[in-house]
Amino acid sequence: MDTDLFGNPVGGPAAPAPGGSLSTAGHVDTPLAVRMRPRTVDEIVGQDHLLGPGSPLRRLAEGRTAMSVFLWGPPGVGKTTIAAVVSASGERRFVELSAVTAGVKEVRAALADAQRELVRGVGTVLFVDEVHRFNKAQQDVLLPAVENRLITLIAATTENPSFSVISPLLSRSLLLTLKPLTDADIGVLLDRALTEERGLGGEYQLTDDARSALLRFAGGDARRALTYLEEAAAGAAAQGGAEIDTEIVSAAVDKAAVRYDRAGDQHYDVISAFIKSLRGSDVQAGLHYLARMLEAGEDPRFIARRLIILASEDIGMAAPSVLQTCVAAAQAVQLIGMPEARINLAQAVVACALAPKSNAVIKAVDAAIADVRAGRIGTVPAHLRDAHYPGAKTYGHGKGYQYAHDAEHGVAAQQYLPDELADARYYEPTEHGNEAALAERLRVLEGLLGRGEGTVRAE
Repeated sequence: MDTDLFGNPVGGPAAPAPGGSLSTAGHVDTPLAVRMRPRTVDEIVGQDHLLGPGSPLRRLAEGRTAMSVFLWGPPGVGKTTIAAVVSASGERRFVELSAVTAGVKEVRAALADAQRELVRGVGTVLFVDEVHRFNKAQQDVLLPAVENRLITLIAATTENPSFSVISPLLSRSLLLTLKPLTDADIGVLLDRALTEERGLGGEYQLTDDARSALLRFAGGDARRALTYLEEAAAGAAAQGGAEIDTEIVSAAVDKAAVRYDRAGDQHYDVISAFIKSLRGSDVQAGLHYLARMLEAGEDPRFIARRLIILASEDIGMAAPSVLQTCVAAAQAVQLIGMPEARINLAQAVVACALAPKSNAVIKAVDAAIADVRAGRIGTVPAHLRDAHYPGAKTYGHGKGYQYAHDAEHGVAAQQYLPDELADARYYEPTEHGNEAALAERLRVLEGLLGRGEGTVRAE
């Protein structure tokens, strides 16, 4: 029996409108990246660690397992491709939902259809793209269906599922991590697209320099590489030629050739220079390396995460509002995306570069962790222990505790650290920026707590 893209019999009941990237793959202007999607497991490149004989992913693609899986990896490494291969197995219905456009109503409708089809003996594979965008309520709807294997769930995400997916759903599924594609992997896909009939059919030749440029611009993203190749071929055809050179490629991607290799030494060198420039308060260099990474196709979320880390590691309490700025920039990257998010990232870069610097926070927490790891822990002082449960007072728990709000200046002079660490000092503020005022306040507080000399200023 003939089936459509979703495995439904032609002329039969339509699947719920998925609104995803596979649902419009059959129209006349189908992009090259879609046309060149692997049709079988053996055509998938770059994920050999997941595609060995008898592996869960191979069994899923061959329709021999009902186990739900989460596919985690960066953009363009084959998450949607794997879903497309599964859809071609033909034995089960294939339904796609995009977490960007689908709500609880659409999820419930897809599951209701799956239940009706299961009664008829037809299983359903439900592909959810960008599942990290589903909120808890939407994920809760999926849970019973996954637990009872009403559906086989394939969920794709670029975010760590440990932080974006509810634990019950994750624990009932396999988590498969897809690796970034290498230049060799991308090269295989480019060669296929150039020669195969479903691609460019051998009508164009790609120079060695142009090939290197495409690999550089792709940054490990197969979809991007094939999109650039398609546009470059259109550019060559517009000029009446069949050769694709570096000039045509550069024009196709509408950006200069940037020396930056996302998968190699340049990646680490540039991000290192970026962080060190901000730590060194050179705003001009910080903006240069930001632009260099963005133009090379670096994931803006990676840049945002590094800025958040720097805001606490290298600035900390010297300018605590910078952390808020960097977190807001990261949220803006998620909400509005590129290219507009470049402005938010630039604002965070300027804030980090111009802020007073202090590494007192990271030194403090690392020193405290070092003591704990060395066994310097001690017992919690009895007056600080929980005294709310029956019998606690029998053990002396809470006895002698002084409520800070009842004390003068709101500071109760009593021992808080265990006996073994009574004299420990972890946080040592600098005299930079806001931390200079904190240094004075800390001196006063230490005096009030009886841990050193201090004076009390009139409020």
